[in-house]
Amino acid sequence: MSVFRDDFLWGGACAANQFEGAWDVDGKGPSVPDMCTNGSHTSPKWVTTHIHPDRLYPSHEAIDFYHHYEEDIALFAEMGFKTFRTSINWTRIFPTGMESEPNEKGLEFYDRVFDCCKKHGIEPLVTISHYELPYALVERYNGWASRELIDFYMNYCKTIFERYKDKVKYWLTFNEINTGTMPIGGILNTGTIQGYEGSTADVPNDEQARFQALHNMFVASARAVKYAHDNYPQFKMGCMICFITSYPMTCDPADVVANQKQMQIMNWFCSDMHVRGEYPYYMKRFFAEHNITIHQEPEDAAILKAGTVDFYTFSYYMSNCVTTHKDAEDVGGNIATGKKNPYLKASDWGWQIDPIGLRYTLNEIYDRYHLPMMVVENGLGAYDVKSEDGKIHDSYLLVRTRIVVNIPAAEFSVRLSRNENASPQTIIRISARSLQQLREKLNPEKLRQLVDETELEHLASIISTNPSKQNREMQQLVKKNFGISMNIPAEMQASKKAKNFIWISNNASSGMKNLLVMKVK
Repeated sequence: MSVFRDDFLWGGACAANQFEGAWDVDGKGPSVPDMCTNGSHTSPKWVTTHIHPDRLYPSHEAIDFYHHYEEDIALFAEMGFKTFRTSINWTRIFPTGMESEPNEKGLEFYDRVFDCCKKHGIEPLVTISHYELPYALVERYNGWASRELIDFYMNYCKTIFERYKDKVKYWLTFNEINTGTMPIGGILNTGTIQGYEGSTADVPNDEQARFQALHNMFVASARAVKYAHDNYPQFKMGCMICFITSYPMTCDPADVVANQKQMQIMNWFCSDMHVRGEYPYYMKRFFAEHNITIHQEPEDAAILKAGTVDFYTFSYYMSNCVTTHKDAEDVGGNIATGKKNPYLKASDWGWQIDPIGLRYTLNEIYDRYHLPMMVVENGLGAYDVKSEDGKIHDSYLLVRTRIVVNIPAAEFSVRLSRNENASPQTIIRISARSLQQLREKLNPEKLRQLVDETELEHLASIISTNPSKQNREMQQLVKKNFGISMNIPAEMQASKKAKNFIWISNNASSGMKNLLVMKVK
C-alpha cells in the first residue's frame, strides 16, 4: 500500500477574517468582511456601508483567535498538523491600505503566531489576501477596479515578506481569485461594490469592473511573485483557485460544450493567468460576447509572463452538472450552484459528496500545469443540534465515511475505498479532550442511545474476535505500524456488542495518541 512521503504537508486551514475577531483592536482598520452581517443557508448575508448597531457582524468577534492563538495552535499540533494555512489581515498591517508605514502591533501579532507554529513544528502557509480587502479602498477606489491598488498591495507584500522572511516559506497571493468571475466576487475579492448596501445575493453584476479588477489583481500577483523570486529565493509562491468541478449532465454534445465553457471561465481562466502568464485564447471570445474591454499598460504582458507561480492550490468541496436541458434539478454548492448528479449523495447543506471527483480534478490540474498541488480547503457541512447536556454529538462523522486509512507514525494518509459492496471502515484519530468525551458516550447506559441515534448496525470492529487469517494479518499490520496493543475496554465487555468493538490503546512511542476503530453500517 502506498503512503504519503515523509515531507507531505498534512494540516488544516483558517482565514483571518473568519476566525481572528478583534476587528478593531490594536489599530486594525475595517475590511470588507467587517462590513458583512450574518446570514444562513436560507437568508443571505448583507454588506453594509457602515456598522449597524442592531446587526450581527460575525468577523468582529469570530472565535477570537487573536487572543487565543496559543491554545488553538496547540490543538492543531495535537491533531498532528505539519502545516497550517492561515492569512494575514491586510488591515491589521495597513488599516486603510494606503498608509506608507505599517502598524507595528499588527506585525507583532503575526510574529507571535508564526513563532508559535514553529514551536509546534508546524509550517505556516500564508495567504496574503484572503477576502480581506481594506474597506477604505472600496470607498475611495471601487476596490481593484482601480490600478492604484497594485502599488498599495506591493507595499503590503514588501512589508510582510521582509518581516517574515525567516518564518514563512510558502505564500499564496490571493484566495480563490476566480470568484471574481461571478457577481459575488465583487464582495469576496475584487471589492467592486463602492456605495453598495444590500444582500450579497443582489450585488450588482458589473462584469466590466470585475474583469478589469481581475486584470489588476493578476498584475499585482505577478509583481509580488517576481519580487519574491528576486529577493527571497527561499520563498515558494502559489495561486489559489476555488475549483468547482462539473460534468456534462448528458452525452448530448451541447451539454459537453456548455460544461467545457463553464470549466474554462470558472476554473481555468485565472489559473492560466497565474501559471502560464498570459490571457488564454478563449477569453478573447468571452470578452467580445460580454462587451468587456480590459485596459492594459504596455508593460503588463511582460510582468504577467515574469511572475508565474511555483505551485497550485485549490479548494474542493463538491461537484455538480451542467446541461442545456430544462428539466434538470438544481443543487447547492460552494460559491456556485449547478444541476443535481443522480449518482451522488449530498450533505445536509445540499453540497454533493464526490470523492472520485477530487481524483478527477487532481488529474486534470496536473495534466494541464505539471506543478506541485495542494488541496488547501475541503470539508463537510452538517446540521449540528445541541443535546440536553448542552453538547453537540457529531456522531455523523462515524457513520458517513467510507475510508480505509493507513497511518504511519505521524502521518494521516487516506485512500478511498472503491468497493461499494465492502463494509465501510473508519479509523478516527481523536484528541485527548475528544477521547474523554467519547468515553463518556460509550459507557453501557449511553452505548444503546448512541447506536440508536446513529443507526449503527453492529459496531463491528475491523479486527473482530474471530481468529481468521485476515484478522491476524490486520493485527500484525497494526502492531508493525503503530507498535500499540489492542484490547476491549472494560466498560464495553458488559455489552452484547462488545465482541464487535475494538479499542486500540495509547502508546506514547507510536507517535499517535488514541485511535478508535469500528466498522459501521
